[in-house]
Amino acid sequence: MSERDVEKDYSVADFAAKLRRLADALESGKPFRIQVAGERFTVPKNARISVEHERGEDEEEVEFQLKWALADAEQEPEDDDEV
Repeated sequence: MSERDVEKDYSVADFAAKLRRLADALESGKPFRIQVAGERFTVPKNARISVEHERGEDEEEVEFQLKWALADAEQEPEDDDEV
């Protein structure tokens, strides 16, 4: 699998809908599927969750991160939910 680093902007409504579906999957302990910039993948239920805050000279950033080993995602069954 090739390396990838993309960032995609969403409208407030689309972002809120994705967050709601993500929260539902997390609370139910299920893996979920997401598509970002044309590529679909599975986030396993045991993904590590963190929040990162960065401050620079003229801007601030908050990132909600989910990280997992590729082997963990390959073991998860396919789920039709999309975030």
